[in-house]
Amino acid sequence: MPSAAPLYRNHVLVLSQSFFIKDNRSELLLHAHKYDFDILFFDEVSRFVEAVARDDGDNLYLIDLDALHNMQADMGDGRRTLMLGELLQRLPADHSYIYLQSARQGGRFLLQQRLVDSNCLAYAEKPIANDVLVDKLFNLFVQKKRGDLVRVAVLGEVAGLDAAALLQRRVELIQHADPYTLHVRVKELQPDLVLVTDSEYARTDAIVRVLKRNIEADPVRETALLQRRPDPALARRALADGFDAVLDMADPALLEAQLLNRANKIRINKDLIGKDRATGLLNKVGLRKKAQDLIRQAAQEGRPLAYGVIDIDKFKTINDTWGHSFGDIVIKRLSLTLAAKLGEHDLLSRFGGEEFVLVFWDCSLDEGRRKLDLLRQAFCAIPFEVGPAEIRQFSFSGGVAAYPHQRSENELFLRADAMLYEAKQGGRNRICAQA
Repeated sequence: MPSAAPLYRNHVLVLSQSFFIKDNRSELLLHAHKYDFDILFFDEVSRFVEAVARDDGDNLYLIDLDALHNMQADMGDGRRTLMLGELLQRLPADHSYIYLQSARQGGRFLLQQRLVDSNCLAYAEKPIANDVLVDKLFNLFVQKKRGDLVRVAVLGEVAGLDAAALLQRRVELIQHADPYTLHVRVKELQPDLVLVTDSEYARTDAIVRVLKRNIEADPVRETALLQRRPDPALARRALADGFDAVLDMADPALLEAQLLNRANKIRINKDLIGKDRATGLLNKVGLRKKAQDLIRQAAQEGRPLAYGVIDIDKFKTINDTWGHSFGDIVIKRLSLTLAAKLGEHDLLSRFGGEEFVLVFWDCSLDEGRRKLDLLRQAFCAIPFEVGPAEIRQFSFSGGVAAYPHQRSENELFLRADAMLYEAKQGGRNRICAQA
């Protein structure tokens, strides 16, 4: 199945002399491929170390400790059993590793201490089922991707915080001065975290209740009270009022570290809630939030948006003829084709099944239709090997709507979906758009 882009964006490099996973290798690979990553197996230390050293660090590296009993030191110093200490010394120090171990090994605290002090990203115990291992590996891939901007609304003065340094780590502080309009500001900005100083809370203790009782409030958004000095009674009252946490702001450096840790957890939670696991794209939940934010920004800056809905043609026939695993590959290849052509501010979502949604920033209806048609042509040109020496090409149909012709995310979707239906009725493999 030749292609300019790799089929799987992420890889897990595994060092193991014998296959260690409960069940079998082919099933493990099948699960991994559905999550859009591949697994490469190594049974020699030298080859594994060389592959890790050449890698850019975006992949995962898993080591089966049981394999050390059978694996020999193949580094040019004779053939003998490899010791754990030797392996740890040879592993590139600028990467982190996942260690897989038996329950007996897991019960030895000193071994755990040695592992976590040796560039350990995570460790797990065997036996572990394929689907469980793949799900845990996927979560680790999510944790490594921490680029999304996290917005923090701050009510009150917090001295000493380095806003510029936080912004470099993709955490934006947004200062607000009036407690009586904070709920309006939060509704406009949709921050990921809200911080309220103890002095502002003293002015009106209804702040957090007003924020939390709004039926449209984000249920996963945290609101934290910042205290200048420990006050257990105040902290208990704040938690009873609805604050999720109480943080000490006496030490700005400590507070910055806490904010960075919280930002990382927020990114992980947003990815797990808002992204499709098979493709890594936004899902319905993630698209709705991002599209609403983009519409608000377009309204503020007076820019147009083009909103496209596409659907793979005759996808049921693809599944029925070549199997669901092949259908999954078609979906992944389409996601790679679409993602490679999008701008920095554009959005791409796997809306469900074989249906995708694209939102083009600063783009008119006609320009959106042209962009989507170019993507259609690119996908149609991809050769799929459905059997030995048997090549097929597939297509998709699409519909386009535009902001401000349609004002809300729901109106945009309904209009674009109606245009998609028109494209399907018109013979498929085409894009329809109408204001």
